[in-house]
Amino acid sequence: MNIWIIFIGFMILSWIVSMVLKSKFKKYSKILLDNGMSGRDVAERMLRYHGITNVRVESVQGQLTDHYNPLNRTINLSPDVYNGRNISAAAVAAHECGHAVQHAEAYAWLGFRSKLVPVVSFSSKWVQWILLAGVLLVQTFPAILLAGIVLFALTTFFSFITLPVEINASQRALAWLSNAGITSYQNHDKAKDALKWAAYTYVVAALGSLATLLYYIMIFTGASRD
Repeated sequence: MNIWIIFIGFMILSWIVSMVLKSKFKKYSKILLDNGMSGRDVAERMLRYHGITNVRVESVQGQLTDHYNPLNRTINLSPDVYNGRNISAAAVAAHECGHAVQHAEAYAWLGFRSKLVPVVSFSSKWVQWILLAGVLLVQTFPAILLAGIVLFALTTFFSFITLPVEINASQRALAWLSNAGITSYQNHDKAKDALKWAAYTYVVAALGSLATLLYYIMIFTGASRD
């Protein structure tokens, strides 16, 4: 029963963080930049500042779909960020550029995370089915559940490896926004607040994944004792 309380708690916490994040970005999207730069302008300027010439800034559909793709070296910004001329757009655009800078500078945590992507992609595709089969057959074929736990542990590990990558990208973004004069002393704290709540989503996801992993381990060890 206690584990379900934890699960429900994480679901509620995840929902709260997501709602607060959306609220923050909506609020800060109403605060325009003094220089009138768009998210695309901010991203391209940050790339030029760091001497990165092989990364393109593109627009992708959706909301909060912004990401950096190291495979084709593109910074993909949602329409609100790509065209936005506000604090939220600048913060998100600079954050994604932070990943491009990490890539260009061979940031160790990003490199480690990238090496795990193929393994985690395979694991994510099959892990739920293996865990389901493992739980149903735990008394007769416990090795199936153990295999599922190993695969899920990889995805949990990946979620924790993601944390320093995301936090560092935000730190790079905030430092550059301030130094380049994109944000001012009146609005810099708002950019910092927006990225802080974005980071919280990764923290909650990692902790939720860890709680789920411990749940399956409890099932496996309980079956082993029986």
